[in-house]
Amino acid sequence: MQQRDLSGAILSGASPAAAENYLAAVEAYHCFAGDAGGLLEAAIADSPAFTMAHVLKAYLHLVGSNAAAVAVGVEAATAALALPATDREQGHLAGLRKMLAGEYRAAGRIFEDLTIAHPKDALGLQVGQLMDFLTGDSRMLRDRIGRAAPQWDQGRPDYHAVLGMLAFGLEETGHYDRAEAAGRQAVELQPRNGWAQHAVAHVLEMQDRRADGVAWMRADIDAWTRESFFAVHNWWHLALFHLGLGEVDEVLKLYDGPIWGAKSDMSFDMVDASALLWRLSLRGIDLGNRWDELADVYEARAGTLGAYAFDDTHAMLAFVGAGRSDAARDLLAIQQAALKGAGDNASFAGEVGLPVMEGLVAFGAGDYGRAVERLRDVRNRSARFGGSHAQRDLLDLTLIEAATRNKDHDLRRALIAERAVALPAGEKAGALGRAA
Repeated sequence: MQQRDLSGAILSGASPAAAENYLAAVEAYHCFAGDAGGLLEAAIADSPAFTMAHVLKAYLHLVGSNAAAVAVGVEAATAALALPATDREQGHLAGLRKMLAGEYRAAGRIFEDLTIAHPKDALGLQVGQLMDFLTGDSRMLRDRIGRAAPQWDQGRPDYHAVLGMLAFGLEETGHYDRAEAAGRQAVELQPRNGWAQHAVAHVLEMQDRRADGVAWMRADIDAWTRESFFAVHNWWHLALFHLGLGEVDEVLKLYDGPIWGAKSDMSFDMVDASALLWRLSLRGIDLGNRWDELADVYEARAGTLGAYAFDDTHAMLAFVGAGRSDAARDLLAIQQAALKGAGDNASFAGEVGLPVMEGLVAFGAGDYGRAVERLRDVRNRSARFGGSHAQRDLLDLTLIEAATRNKDHDLRRALIAERAVALPAGEKAGALGRAA
C-alpha cells in the first residue's frame, strides 16, 4: 500500500513506519524545532529508497549551516536524485538540483511552479519561501503563499505552517496588521512554530513597538526555544527590542548567553551574532574581546566564504570590528573572485555584497566619506542579496553613523527625517534610529 503525506501526495519508497517518522520530521521543519534529523535518519534506515526523506534531509542541511552540515546535505541530495519519484517529487528534485548549483532564483521558480500545481504541498511552499528569503524577493515571500492559501482547510494539522509563512510574507510587504494577526493565530494553533513567532517579532520591529516586542518574546520562551534550531535568531529579535529600549546590559547578557554563548559555527547563527555586535558598536558600547572571539570563528571557516555574499558581509563586520585588516582584504579578494563564479552569488556579490563590504572597510579605516559613498550607492537595491528588512536596516544605521562621523550634517539630518517618516511611531531627531 502506498504511503501518503498530509496532502494526500504519494511518498515513494516509504513504509508505514518511515512515513510516520517523515511526517513528524516535516512538522518539526515547519516549527524549526524538534529532532527532524533523528526522525529522518530513522525513516531512511527503515526505507533507504524513501525519496522525500532524503530530500527533506538535504533541505535541512544545505542552507545556513556549516561545512560539515552542507556535506551531509549534498550526500542526501545525491541519494534523492538517484531514486524513483512521482511528478510532484520530481519537482522537488529539480529544485534541489538548482539549490546545489547555487541557483536560488531558478530553484524558487521551480518551487513556485510546483506549488501552483500542488498548492497543498506545505514543504514545497516552505522551501520556496526560503529561496525568496535568500534572494530578497519580498513580493514572492508573500505571493507564493497567498496563491496557495485559498486551497487550505483550517482544520488541517499543518495549517499553522501556512499561516506562519503568510505572516512573514505579509510583513515583508508592509501589511503589518494582517501579518501580526496571521502570525499570532499560527502560534495559537502551534505554540512551537518558531517561524510564526519570528514573523510577529518582525512586525513589532518594523513598527518600533519595543515594549510589545519584549512582551511577545518573553510570554512563552520555552515554546520557541525548546529543541529549536531557530532559537538564536529569535533571541536576536528579543535583543533588538531591548536595544531599542536602551537596555544594553540585557542585550549583552543575551549575546553572551543564548545568542553566542555556545559559539556556534552555523552561518545563520554567526550572522545574528555579528549583526548584533555591529549595532552595539555603532552606539559606542565597549564590547571587550567579543569581536575577536567571533572573528576567530569566521577566520577558521574562511574556506567557506565566497558562497553567499549576505553571509560574507557579516564576516566582514566581524573582521572590521576586530580590526583584522588582512582578513578584510582577503575577503574583498574573495568577493572579486565570486564575480566570476557560478550561480546567483556572482550577482549578489556584484550588485550588493562587494560595494557594501568596501564601505564597511572604509568605515573601519576612518574613511567615512568613502563609506557614505559606497553605502549610498547600494542601499536602495540591497534586497537583491537577500535577508529581511530588519536585517538590512544595518546598512542604513551604518550610513547614518558614517555621515555623522564625516560631519555631513545635512545628509545626517535628511536620513533621520527619512526614518521618522518610515516608522509608524516616529522618532526623535538626533536619535541613531531603530536598532534593528
